[in-house]
Amino acid sequence: MTTKNQELTAWVSDVAKHTQPQKVVWCDGSEEEYQQIVDLMLNDGSLSSLNSDTHPDCYLHLSDPQDVARVEHLTFICSDDPATVGDNNNWMPVADAKEKMNDLYQDCMKGRTMYVIPYCMGPIDSPYSRCGVEITDSPYVVINMKLMTRMGTKALSRIEAEGSFVKGLHSIGELDPDRRFIMHFPEELSIMSYGSGYGGNALLGKKCHALRIASWQARKEGWLAEHMLILGLESPEGETHYIAAAFPSACGKTNLAMLIPPEKYKDWKVWTLGDDIAWLHKDTTGLMRAINPEAGYFGVVPGTNAKTNRNAYDMIQQNTIFTNVGTTADNQPWWEDKKVGQPETDWKGNDYDANAGPAAHPNSRFTVSATENKAYSSLAEAAEGVPITAIVFGGRRRELAPLVYQAKSWEHGVMIGAGVASETTAAATGQVGIVRRDPMAMKPFCGYNFADYWAHWLSFAERTGTLPKIFHVNWFRQDDDGKFLWPGFGENLRVLQWIIKRCKGEVGANETAIGYLPCDDDIDIEGLDIDPAVWQSLITIDDQQWRQEMDEFGEYLESYGDRLPDKLREQHQQVRAALG
Repeated sequence: MTTKNQELTAWVSDVAKHTQPQKVVWCDGSEEEYQQIVDLMLNDGSLSSLNSDTHPDCYLHLSDPQDVARVEHLTFICSDDPATVGDNNNWMPVADAKEKMNDLYQDCMKGRTMYVIPYCMGPIDSPYSRCGVEITDSPYVVINMKLMTRMGTKALSRIEAEGSFVKGLHSIGELDPDRRFIMHFPEELSIMSYGSGYGGNALLGKKCHALRIASWQARKEGWLAEHMLILGLESPEGETHYIAAAFPSACGKTNLAMLIPPEKYKDWKVWTLGDDIAWLHKDTTGLMRAINPEAGYFGVVPGTNAKTNRNAYDMIQQNTIFTNVGTTADNQPWWEDKKVGQPETDWKGNDYDANAGPAAHPNSRFTVSATENKAYSSLAEAAEGVPITAIVFGGRRRELAPLVYQAKSWEHGVMIGAGVASETTAAATGQVGIVRRDPMAMKPFCGYNFADYWAHWLSFAERTGTLPKIFHVNWFRQDDDGKFLWPGFGENLRVLQWIIKRCKGEVGANETAIGYLPCDDDIDIEGLDIDPAVWQSLITIDDQQWRQEMDEFGEYLESYGDRLPDKLREQHQQVRAALG
């Protein structure tokens, strides 16, 4: 396979001369190609087959023990103006970054195959999609990109028709942590990654392109690239509303994306459009529509079981690549809290020893096509995307945030999103209740200065009068003994119902300083056995706690200095004043 795009041809040629691969392979994205590379990896031992009776066409990859997660401290946004990058990112001048990376790439692919992967983020025929090409020396990257993107011949045809694409160059190098960097060049729409074979560091279509580079593109072109799930909530009458929601890690994002209605609401349906990333565009009528740029899931395995997330558990029983999980005696994949089976080997390939650590790495992953999900919606391939009724932000707060509240305006909603935060748990840090701010759940992924990012969000109030309503949820309120006050999981459907009713103007609300809260009887809690006093605590606020929160949040906002949008500062001041 070759290309008529001269820029792409020249780039591939230049990279090959610099890295000196044994051969160059252009990927066509076919099933035959996928199986050929799987077989190649099975033969060299970098992939192993799992139990074909219980997990047909499932494979296990064990990565280097020092290469198991994103490396935010080695991830840079490169520009000649550090102010555009902001304190929310690591910055490096363009020339310095390129010199560093080109030194690393010199002859790095000798004896290896260089794969050229054309891919499309989003439906292949959608005007909202954007294309890229990743060059890599990792066959593991190729098979994952096959599942995660629209990859191959059709993507290349679109690139040739449009003439533009994001350039991503990746080499696993020597997997040396001291020779590992992920560089982004937003002005050039390019990415350079070296020294890691792990997901987000190596699958350049994911966080690197779909968020860091895309967020820059989105600001320039007038749309939003967000760390959000997309779900469709269908009533028994057949009416479907679509919600985009942003949550920091460990806040139930995947569970919400694949929510299974409880027995009382068994006639309702939840459709999964995406579990991680959403691109939101204003259509010709001013309506905000969303596509999921990804075609698959790259999910965390530990904690996934038939109770916590039935859809996710079921979909990874076949056609899945597992990374860094353990295995049972009969070669089934195993991870902590699976609730079925016992491990015999751990994620390093050693005999399992409970005293030596978990069988599966805490960040072990599954990669699977979105079509394996029983709640998959065919509208995930709709060129026009889906209309977004509500945008939901959420965090993990033990006391402060009520179960749900609504922003009073788009600008107020942007402030709520900017204030997204979670409290640490003892298991994570040894300290409880340390507030970590993660605006819009985009802290590691916004490709430019957060102050400018908030200004971009605020600008949509002037672009259209039909924006989604904005809400905040908190599934994690606890009592003094650490017991959760809200049951969560499938019961969160009850909160989503209230959100949709508010968007349709079917229920009222109590106006407070921080936003609109549910009235006593507007969320159905029948059958949940929630004490009336507990329920009141979930739908009311403590003014004193919120005064402290807004004071601390105000200090955080002011750390962005003169670039902080005046409208955001005004929204904060209004809420603070209303609290007394």
